[in-house]
Amino acid sequence: MHKTSEQLIMLVVINVALLVVGAVISGGTFLSLFNFQSMASQVPEIGLLAIGVMLAMCAGNGGIDLSGIALANLSGVLSAVIVSSFLSATDNETAFSLTFMAMTVGIGLVGGVINGLLISKLNITPILCTLGTQMAFMGLAVVVSGGKAVTVGSPDLLSRIGNDMLLGLPIGFLIFAVIAAVIAAVLKFTPYGLWLMLMGTNPKAAVYAGFPRTGILVATYAISGTLSGLAGMIIAARNVNVKYDYGSSYLLIAILVVVMAGVKPEGGYGRVICVVLSAIALQLMSSLLNFGGLSNFVRDFAWGLLLLTFLAVGRYDVAGFLVPFKGQHKSSGPSPQAPKPSN
Repeated sequence: MHKTSEQLIMLVVINVALLVVGAVISGGTFLSLFNFQSMASQVPEIGLLAIGVMLAMCAGNGGIDLSGIALANLSGVLSAVIVSSFLSATDNETAFSLTFMAMTVGIGLVGGVINGLLISKLNITPILCTLGTQMAFMGLAVVVSGGKAVTVGSPDLLSRIGNDMLLGLPIGFLIFAVIAAVIAAVLKFTPYGLWLMLMGTNPKAAVYAGFPRTGILVATYAISGTLSGLAGMIIAARNVNVKYDYGSSYLLIAILVVVMAGVKPEGGYGRVICVVLSAIALQLMSSLLNFGGLSNFVRDFAWGLLLLTFLAVGRYDVAGFLVPFKGQHKSSGPSPQAPKPSN
């Protein structure tokens, strides 16, 4: 069985197991419609940030985006301050909501383009670059807000996105599902997806083949930044206020989601469906810990331990052990020697 299918099966098994454990622990309450809706409303924030991290990892060369939650918070804070200066959230609810949403996405896009240009043009290591922009984005949000929470309010359209249901599902979750499907289609059916994965697999070969390296990197981090802006919009829609330090553990959780999804840290592989299932699994785990009455500090410890565990076992074909008789029909003959690299 192909490794991608094994990873998908493993994540499905994990989700089903968590549902069973939750049902047993809670006496069935865990499986209530209200609890499912509550959990689904919290998935989009992490899910959008995790897809951004996945895209950056797929680019290879140690690619990662550590600035996601900082950019999401900046987009919310800066948009709230600017839009509130000329529109009222109570008197012009629709205009305020549309302007606010457009500005959060726009700020996220600009922040992502900055990351992409710094990495591609100045050849800065992605982890150091996005660590630096993370601090810059957070610092700018602190300056703009004065270190305090900024009130967005509850304008009708924005509030509906954050709190209302459509077809029994939170609107925010439906937006996340549509965006995830679009990105999955782009990666599978467009030249960009092919270039991104091949560049992550063998950057030197991609350069010699004439791949537009700068364009791919800028586009990748621009998409990641746009996803951060969308996450910032959903965060604001779900809360009355936005703040520079909202979701301080989101970066760790987003990386954990991506690692659980089987995305290769060295680049060249990643599936959006696996990231979505991984994000859902993390939300189920979080809810289970809440049902157990554990504090947020214990939960953060559990996330860190889980991340280290997945990073450690990721070097081995753990998913393969879930598939019986894997490799039984492989040829027993000697494998051909790999050609020696030329000097």
